Amino acid sequence: MFKKIALGFLAVAATSALALSLPSAASAATTADSPSYDDYSDYWGPVYAQHRLAKSQGSVDVQWDDDQESNSVHVSGRLYDRDDRDYDEGGKCGYVQFQASDFDHDWSTVYTKKYCGFTGYKKFQFDTEDVFSLRVKVCQVGPSGGYPTRCGRWDYLYTAEAE
Repeated sequence: MFKKIALGFLAVAATSALALSLPSAASAATTADSPSYDDYSDYWGPVYAQHRLAKSQGSVDVQWDDDQESNSVHVSGRLYDRDDRDYDEGGKCGYVQFQASDFDHDWSTVYTKKYCGFTGYKKFQFDTEDVFSLRVKVCQVGPSGGYPTRCGRWDYLYTAEAE
């Protein structure tokens, strides 16, 4: 009886050791192939358009070079269309816009995405370089495009001063 209990404990210990070693081996393989964003990383959102008829959320990761003079920013997220009206009833699509300022504090649009499809979402991701600040705004836009309307406020995702 004592021998069976001891073998049971050994089996559990061996299985636990194997299970604990697998995630670290898997993460080592992925970090060798992809860049490491360890200088700044955070989740953002949800950010809404007016009346909450569109929303977006995701993550932002920043990696500075060795001299701390340049950076790479990776943004990923989801854009949701929450307007359940038909387009002939005035329904619109979700629209997200990202702007970045350079080190001279000049703002420019670096990414936009439109998604039409109530109850669903569209994944997106993009990279940009040399960013001092990054902000996002969610709006609505017609299914065939046009000028974004019913925008929410700008939400600041990253500022180099904060680091």
